[in-house]
Amino acid sequence: MPSSLPVRAPAAAVLVVLLGALLPATAAHAASRTVQGGRLDWGIKSSFQSYVTGPIADGSWSLTGGAATVGGSQFRFHSATGSYDPGSGALRAGFSGGVHFVGHKQADGGNELDLTISRPTVRISAGAGTLYADMVSKARGSGRVTTSSQVPLAALGLGGIDMRGGSTPVRLEGIPATLTAQGASAFAGYYAAGTPLDPVSLSVDTLAPATAKPSGSAKSPAPAKSSPSAGKKERSAGRIEDAAVDWGVRRTFREYVTGSVGRGEWTLTDGAQDGGAVFRFPQGEGSYDASEGTLDADFAGSVRFTGADGLDLRLAGFSARVASGKGKLLADVTRDGATDKAVPLVTFAAAGLAPKDGLAVLTEAPATLTAEGAEAFGSLYKAGTAMDPVSLAVALDTKAELPALPDLGSTAAPSGTPTPSAAKAVATEPAASGASGPRTPLVVGGGAALIAASAAVLYAVRRRRAARNT
Repeated sequence: MPSSLPVRAPAAAVLVVLLGALLPATAAHAASRTVQGGRLDWGIKSSFQSYVTGPIADGSWSLTGGAATVGGSQFRFHSATGSYDPGSGALRAGFSGGVHFVGHKQADGGNELDLTISRPTVRISAGAGTLYADMVSKARGSGRVTTSSQVPLAALGLGGIDMRGGSTPVRLEGIPATLTAQGASAFAGYYAAGTPLDPVSLSVDTLAPATAKPSGSAKSPAPAKSSPSAGKKERSAGRIEDAAVDWGVRRTFREYVTGSVGRGEWTLTDGAQDGGAVFRFPQGEGSYDASEGTLDADFAGSVRFTGADGLDLRLAGFSARVASGKGKLLADVTRDGATDKAVPLVTFAAAGLAPKDGLAVLTEAPATLTAEGAEAFGSLYKAGTAMDPVSLAVALDTKAELPALPDLGSTAAPSGTPTPSAAKAVATEPAASGASGPRTPLVVGGGAALIAASAAVLYAVRRRRAARNT
């Protein structure tokens, strides 16, 4: 993946304009474009996260709908859809995924604090921006649960930003966000209107009308492999036409790598894909016996984790073995310059892997670290530690399609690179009394930084065009 120098608002807005100027002049006057793929990174409010998981609320948060984390305090929402008008600068981008906060356990087993924020949507028009979201919240005191759709949750600070004339990807970083009156109400009264929230960053792909594709196509699987019986719903006994394994390794490990301690990143190569919460290792080949419930498949792709603390771990050559309702995920492990082949990393329950309409799917099977896997991770985790779940999809005929990954779109920056966020406030009881910390300062890059970032984005655009022509 190419890397680039992060650019924040208002420099990000200048980047959008500069990119439009460097591309053909007709781009600035192009018809409305379709938003197809992309991500939004937002911590909502980092001090609220700390409060929820701290000793007062003694709670937790969980992710829904394929949402992921990036860095140490941001949530990543995926699969952007919507529209962008380069002429007026109007943008509408809706994202998938959510986060569920709970805390203050009650005697009946419920939680006094119970809040879900999902499907964030950014709307920008005429120089003003708002972030909307679906919200389910339990009011403080009364406990009344309110479900609201697309609440105008946060006002976005777009002062000085000109969204006109941009091409793809459209990227904004570090946009200030402020809680609205409607958002304060939907937030169950934990904060007052006007309270600064965490800054918002997004990157979305846009497609011209002539090249617009159906929803989900940006991450669609590769065309089915050809066979002598193409066009007929037939398959060779036990043969796999296509397959993929999805595994995120471990959420907290990813957060460690890209957080303030690891200060690192991950790099995907050889066809591996990033789905935000999971990595996909595709192009599975091997055999599957439905009657016996056995699978023996090898997959393409690799992931390499590196960090400032000396971490350098590469996992490649993934394979899955299933028998008697139990599964094992293996990989070649490269660490400290040495490679161990076919290391069994995790075991998982696989009794649910059964074919239907030419496709056998196992979704989010709980996975447990093996002793060999613990050694591969440098004893960072003990054998028996719960790792991220494993998902398998096995196509048994040429017409079966694998489930699509969440669509993170393209960007000039590595997807594992964290976005710096505001310093965390002390995790004290939230109070509905206005601002609870300083507004995140805007960092404006110099001319050299802007040119470097523009060059990186142009490179990404050219690379994307080249990919479409292959």
